[in-house]
Amino acid sequence: MEQMKLSEIVKAVKGSYGYPDDALIDNISTDTRTITEGSVFLALRGARFDGHDFAAKAMELGAQAVITERAVEGARCIIVDSTAQALLDLAGYYRDKFDIPLVGVTGSVGKTTTKDMISLVVAQKYKTLKTQGNLNNEIGMPKTLFGIDKQTRAAVIEMGMSARGEISRMSMSCKPSVCVITNIGVSHIEKLGSQENILAAKLEILDGAKQGAPLVLNMDDKFLANAVVHGLRKVWYYSVKDKNCDVYAANIINRNAGVDFDICYGGEIAHARINCIGVHNVKNALAAFCVGLILEVPVESILEGIESFRPEGLRQNITVKNGVSFVVDCYNAAPDSMRSSISVLDQLETDGMRYCVLADMLELGERSAEFHKAVGKYVADSHADRLYCFGELARNYILGAVENGFDKSRCMHFSDKDELADYLRSKLRKGDSVLLKGSRGMALEKVFEAI
Repeated sequence: MEQMKLSEIVKAVKGSYGYPDDALIDNISTDTRTITEGSVFLALRGARFDGHDFAAKAMELGAQAVITERAVEGARCIIVDSTAQALLDLAGYYRDKFDIPLVGVTGSVGKTTTKDMISLVVAQKYKTLKTQGNLNNEIGMPKTLFGIDKQTRAAVIEMGMSARGEISRMSMSCKPSVCVITNIGVSHIEKLGSQENILAAKLEILDGAKQGAPLVLNMDDKFLANAVVHGLRKVWYYSVKDKNCDVYAANIINRNAGVDFDICYGGEIAHARINCIGVHNVKNALAAFCVGLILEVPVESILEGIESFRPEGLRQNITVKNGVSFVVDCYNAAPDSMRSSISVLDQLETDGMRYCVLADMLELGERSAEFHKAVGKYVADSHADRLYCFGELARNYILGAVENGFDKSRCMHFSDKDELADYLRSKLRKGDSVLLKGSRGMALEKVFEAI
C-alpha cells in the first residue's frame, strides 16, 4: 500500500474526526494482529465479533486512529455510519489513485480458476495484482485493492456473493475496466430464489464499471446468452459450441493430463493447451483469451499464460498416490461444478476402476434433493464404476443414479468419513481413479488425507 494522509482517509470515509490529521498512513487493518506504526484500524462488526472491542487495543499497538461507528474510550475515532461501507469507500478512493486496467470476475462456478488464468495472461504484459485465496467478498476485495502500489500495472479481482447488492457494492469500489461472468448456476439459490435472480445479481458487476467497459460472457450458458446488457459497451462472447462467437474452441483433444485445442477468433486460429482436464477449463481459458485480446496482450503471450496455469489446493487438483489418481475438488460444490468434476473423472486416462465419491452440496434451498438427484443421474451417464456418498443429502445421488439405470449394487452410502476412507482404501488398486467432491463444509478432503 502506498502512503495516504490521514486527512484523505477521513474525507474518503465521510467521517467525523476531531484530532490532528497530518499523519501518514501505510496500512489499513481490520485485525489487531496486523497493526503496525502508520496503521488505521477499522472496527468491523460481525455476527460473533465486534471490532469496537479492540479499538483501544489497536491504539496501544501503534494505530494512528480507528474507524468506528461510535466513540470508544482510549481511541482516536473517525466516526462513520457504517464501518463496512467505510472499508469499501476507502478502498474505492485508493483504487482511484491508480489509472490501471482492472478486470472484475464473477460467476457461479469457475470464477477462481478463470481469475487465475486471466491473471497469468495479463501478467505476460503487466505487473499484475490478483485476488488471493477466497478474499472475494466485501472484506477481502477491498483488502486486495490496498495491495496496489506504484509498480502495479493491472489487477484481476474476483467477486463472490450470497445475496443481491454485494457485487454492486464491490463493483462500485473497485471500478472494473473489463468485466467477466463465467456462468449462472444455482449456488445461493436458497437466498436468491431463482437463476434469473442470480443472473441479475451477477450483472451487478457492471454497476461500478468504467464507462464502455467491455463485458466477457459465456455463450454456452443459456442465461448469459440471453442476458440483457445495458449501456454502450462491447460484449465479447466465447463458446465451445457456437462458431458465431467472438472467440470459440475447436478440435478439443484430451492428451497427457491436459487439453489441446484451437482458439478461433477474428478469422484467425491459434493452437492452445491447458495443463488440466475438462471442457469447463477450456471455457475458462477462452475467457482469459478474450481478456488478453481486450488488453492487447500478444497472442503468443496469451497462449503462454494459459498453458502455465496449474490447479491449486482443493480445486480439481489431480494427485497420484501409490498408482491411484485422485481428483480432489473439495473447495465448494453446486450442480454445475459437480458435473464438471465428474467429467474430469471420465477423461482421466486409467486402466482401472473409476470411483465417484460425493458429499453433500449445501445451501441449495428447498430444491436441494432435486439437485442432488440430478447429479446422480449425471453419474449414471458417466464412466463411473462406483458411486460412494457421504452425508444425509448425498443419499439422493444414489436415488438419481439408480433411477437412471445405475446398478444399485455399485452404490454405497456412508455416515462416517473414517468408515468411508477405510472402505475405499480396501478397494483401491493401482491404475484406479477417484473423484472426491463436495461442499467445503463437508471436508471430504479428510478422506483423501486418511487414505
